[in-house]
Amino acid sequence: MKKYLIILFSAVTIGFAGCSDFLDRPSLTTMNDGNYWTSENNLRLFANGFYSNYFPGYNSGFTEDYAPLRGYYFSDDFTSSGKQGGFEIQAPASRVSTSETASWLLSYAGPTWDFAWVRKSNLFLERIETMKDKQITTPVYQHWSSVARFFRGYEYSRLVSVFGDVPYYDKVVGDSELDLLYKNRDSRTVVMDKVYDDFVYVLDNMRLTDGNNQYLNKYIAAGFISRFMLFEGTWQKYQLNNTEKAKKYLDLAVRASDLVMASGKFSFASDFRSLFGSEDLASNKEVIMFRAYDAAIGVTHSIASYSNLYEAQSAAPNLRLAKAFLCNDGKPYKLSSVANADKLDIKSMVATRDPRFEATFWDAPKKESSTLLYACKFIDREGVKQYPGPYLPKYGSSTNTNDAPVMRLAEVVLNWIEAKAELATMAGAAVTQADLDVSINAIHNRPLDATAIAKGIKKTAPLTLATLSDDPDRDADVPALIWEIRRERRMEFVFEHTRLMDLKRWKKINYMNGTANPDQLLGLWINFQTEYPEWLVPAKVNKLKVKKADGTVVTYTGSNAIDMVGYLVPENISDRDAFTDKVYLAPIGNTQISEYLDKGYTLTQTPGW
Repeated sequence: MKKYLIILFSAVTIGFAGCSDFLDRPSLTTMNDGNYWTSENNLRLFANGFYSNYFPGYNSGFTEDYAPLRGYYFSDDFTSSGKQGGFEIQAPASRVSTSETASWLLSYAGPTWDFAWVRKSNLFLERIETMKDKQITTPVYQHWSSVARFFRGYEYSRLVSVFGDVPYYDKVVGDSELDLLYKNRDSRTVVMDKVYDDFVYVLDNMRLTDGNNQYLNKYIAAGFISRFMLFEGTWQKYQLNNTEKAKKYLDLAVRASDLVMASGKFSFASDFRSLFGSEDLASNKEVIMFRAYDAAIGVTHSIASYSNLYEAQSAAPNLRLAKAFLCNDGKPYKLSSVANADKLDIKSMVATRDPRFEATFWDAPKKESSTLLYACKFIDREGVKQYPGPYLPKYGSSTNTNDAPVMRLAEVVLNWIEAKAELATMAGAAVTQADLDVSINAIHNRPLDATAIAKGIKKTAPLTLATLSDDPDRDADVPALIWEIRRERRMEFVFEHTRLMDLKRWKKINYMNGTANPDQLLGLWINFQTEYPEWLVPAKVNKLKVKKADGTVVTYTGSNAIDMVGYLVPENISDRDAFTDKVYLAPIGNTQISEYLDKGYTLTQTPGW
């Protein structure tokens, strides 16, 4: 039976009594805060209410928040026609929510100014405390208090990634506790030290398993802990120059990853495409947690529909992203000895690059993509096999039923190897070849599926310290090994949750400047006469453009088809508005600042805003 289809929260409601003594007796059928906290089963039901917020997978219906492809498309990897989407330019009038509905800020890839989930996790923890040594045993208490502390740490990790300093609460605050309700923001380091303590407790006390692998357990929690501690450790290093804290958080990222990797429960036994298009991930050894979907009970999504070759991808993969993919000899294309490695058209790149390129993108130009490079990563091979015929119903609209990987081994090992490499720059142990072999090279050795094999796709050669590439495009301030680790993340997580957050923690938001990084405003190399003649039509006169290798831009006139060879210039393309480093963190709303002032308190605005 599929697990984690959609986790329903059994609400705790407050009953109202009548007037008579008889009716004043406690209800035997209505749950309230006084009679709910009596069993481990009720703890589980309450915890289930966190799942759709923190483990959304492909989300549900047409909802895009925290979903790949439709949610995570604001980064230097993706380009649209017209003017590029911009960052915020001024503080909003209001930025607050008290709803438990998942909230989302696109250009920060995280939540709005909302502490409802903090309160919920604190309430959970306090109620668990009342049950200790009464309704539940010590081991049961340790597990469920770990669950509550994990969700609190998860929420604060997201809030800090968006806003930096935030008020920290470790208890449910009453309506009359104004000094707490209107406290100013705590330093992010103070907050993340509290999160660190929660996460250490989780690793020490959460169950290794809890019935089945779709209920939160230590391995799942450790995967997320490695994510959040890597983020904060590198933020402390690159943004705050705080080596002490960077080491502390990165050490925990390594410890959490080690727990998963040493378990022997997970391995790279699946081809890449099956991680995202499979109808059932339950037996996939790379998947640590997944969200399952089933049309029979109305739990479906729409992410595969936007990979079905028919639906538009307005934010589409650009030349800068494509160039980052390794060739299958394990070298960046400027250093590769693979035949045709320097040819940057779609078919040549499919044939010469790391297998993830073929598994991520369609192998021919598609007008549905703003750059003609179409991502079909989130649909199975059957979903595109019928093209150009009509797609099957389950691959359209919001009726998709392919499972979503929520946490997978590839992220854990890449978090691990990056944390180790960063620690090595701060007097830690050097990364060894054995470290690379169990992380990056294990990924390189993933199986290929039948479709890839039939196309002649080859596995990428191992990364070796003895022959480590020195990419001529490498940033001078990034060591060659860390550069290659970052490249692996870029290839692995296209359209997933990582890219914008990686740029922020590495202090590389300048990559979002298309003027300084012109490949970001281009598609791949194309010969329109031979590859896509259907665009050589009157409707494209004075609109269709290509950029030659020497930088010359050629516009289609209707009679110069032979000259339409070069990098695609997306229609009406222009760079996003200029931005400054203040966009690393989000402003809070002016209304919230005023509300504090009305009560006699101060709420500090985010620096720069």
